[in-house]
Amino acid sequence: MGKFMTRLPISMATPLFLMVFFLGAKLSFAGHDYGQALSKGILFYEAQRSGYLPPHQRVTWRSHSGLNDGKASGVDLVGGYYDAGDNVKFGLPMAFTITMMSWSVIEYGRQMASNGELGHALEAIKWGTD
Repeated sequence: MGKFMTRLPISMATPLFLMVFFLGAKLSFAGHDYGQALSKGILFYEAQRSGYLPPHQRVTWRSHSGLNDGKASGVDLVGGYYDAGDNVKFGLPMAFTITMMSWSVIEYGRQMASNGELGHALEAIKWGTD
C-alpha cells in the first residue's frame, strides 16, 4: 500500500463502522468476526479523541492533546475528534460521523449491547457532541 493509505480519515471510516452494524454485532460469517470489527471500529474513535482524555480511556499509549485549541482567538475548541491522523478537526465530517453513529445506536443498540459495545458507542457519540 502506498503512503497515502496509512491514514484513514474519520469520514472514510464511518461507512465501515456502519457496515458492521448492518451485518450484526455478534455474528461470525465465513470466518469473519463482525463483533470484533465493531469493537475495533469504536476503539478507532477513542484513538482520535482530542482534549482532556477520561481516566477510563482504553487507548493508553496516548494522552491529552490540543488543550490550547482556539485559545489565541478566545474560542474554546478543546475536544472532539481529529481527522485523518493529523491535528486538524473538520466540523462537517465530524457532524456526519456522529449523526451516523447515533442512528446506528438507535437501530442496532440491542446488538451492540449484546457485544458489550453499547456503552463505548454512546461515549463516542457524547465525545463528538460536547
